[in-house]
Amino acid sequence: MKSSDVNAALIRKLAAVMAETGLTEIEITEGEKGIRVARHAHAAPAPAAPAPAMASPAVEVSAKPAADHPGTVKSPMVGTVYLKPSPDASPFVKVGDTVSEGQTLLIIEAMKVMNPIKAQKGGKVMEVLVSDAQPIEFGEPLLVIA
Repeated sequence: MKSSDVNAALIRKLAAVMAETGLTEIEITEGEKGIRVARHAHAAPAPAAPAPAMASPAVEVSAKPAADHPGTVKSPMVGTVYLKPSPDASPFVKVGDTVSEGQTLLIIEAMKVMNPIKAQKGGKVMEVLVSDAQPIEFGEPLLVIA
């Protein structure tokens, strides 16, 4: 693509949408032309928390991070996650629920399309790691089923 073909105003609009929603990547395709705008944040290391004076055994024993848990359901796309089928409905699932393979866990809106995310296996919902209407990234942990 030649630099004269680049629509700077469109890039600015996409960057503004990314800033408003917290997304780090957005892509638009029309016919054979497409544009992808990505922002790779270089986060500064978080300040160290003060060490507790006396740690209890419950604090010392830490569970695996959710991303490493074998039952973690990760986002297959960038979009907005919805935990309920409609704003006034109950959530698809909540912590403690038993789910079966193929059951809808949540939906992800991507490019105005609602994509149901289904359980790949049955089990008990141990954690819900996202909140309703939250922007999410590809590969982001959504919930844990054990």
